[in-house]
Amino acid sequence: MAPYLLLIISVAFAWRLYLWSRAPHDAPTRSVALTLLAMGLSNAVAGLGRATDLDAIIGHDMVKLVENLLLLLACFFLMCFYLHSSVGRAARRRARVEGVVVAVVAVAITVAVLSAPHGAFSEPFRTVDMTIPQVACFYLGAGLYMTYVIALAGRWSARYARMSSRPHATGLWVAAIGLSALAVACGVRAVFVAVRWGGGAVPGPLSTGAAALVMLSSLLFVTGVTYSGVRARVTAARLWLRRRRDHRRLESLWQLLIEVYPENQLPPASRTRWDQWRARGVHRRYHRRIVECRDGLVDISPYLLSEEDEPGLLRLDPTELARRLRHASAAIQHGAPVPERAVSLAVPQGDDRDSDVGELIAVSEALRLTT
Repeated sequence: MAPYLLLIISVAFAWRLYLWSRAPHDAPTRSVALTLLAMGLSNAVAGLGRATDLDAIIGHDMVKLVENLLLLLACFFLMCFYLHSSVGRAARRRARVEGVVVAVVAVAITVAVLSAPHGAFSEPFRTVDMTIPQVACFYLGAGLYMTYVIALAGRWSARYARMSSRPHATGLWVAAIGLSALAVACGVRAVFVAVRWGGGAVPGPLSTGAAALVMLSSLLFVTGVTYSGVRARVTAARLWLRRRRDHRRLESLWQLLIEVYPENQLPPASRTRWDQWRARGVHRRYHRRIVECRDGLVDISPYLLSEEDEPGLLRLDPTELARRLRHASAAIQHGAPVPERAVSLAVPQGDDRDSDVGELIAVSEALRLTT
């Protein structure tokens, strides 16, 4: 699962980096981005160390040290996210205190690695010799600090989830569950270290289960912190696709009206090649086409009236309206005189934009089918 977790963390970090670029002075956004960056780098260093003999190149169990220092940084930035989410001097002062705490822990585990016998950390957690004091202090110090920070973060996530509305509440609850499970896993591993330091043994299935819980809970946490952003992007993508489709479906009606009244065509805000793909360009072109269609219908409406039609509103089904539009277009191009009054065409049942567009699309589809 580790490669998939690294992929998910990378995607989440890329998204948070984008948000950070949009709000460079927003401390909570910066903290989440740095948390994901540290987590991703830690997983990458661990994977690289397993796949290559990197320890032999940089020497003295440095891969294990760098991996865990990055994890400590991830925990610290995670705490900073919650602290910076609370406005006030107390939050900033607490962040500085927590910075001193993580620095002390980082120095302690660094000293433990540098003073340990060479190769003492070469084995994985399940089989490393915990009776070596430096090894036990390394894992115990890092594990207890991570348990402390992650447990606090889980509690704060649950508190904010109760105060929030969807979709933010859903993401916070998922993050809170993931953090709580991760805190339990870190605490259990700290107990394992203490037992093995004293000469005891931990059954293999328990160690495997704790490692699996760490991986699963990390995945839940990353999913939680990215849930609301991903959901917003999915919603935006669905709107983008729908408006591109509706823009194309209005083509037949728009083309007929613009041929008759070319002066109704609004100038494009951008003539770049990529404007038709960018979200802002798609929405702009969509709304412009609706305005152009409505303006054209107002201009052409007097030509559609017959003697028996009611004067204020021309209630026609889309097929009949399409037929009359074609006749009116031909009459205008042959120089027919302009009637005196205009009427409303393709009036929607509701008063919202979607109903309006639906009526226009129905007429445009009828025009396309009668070509």
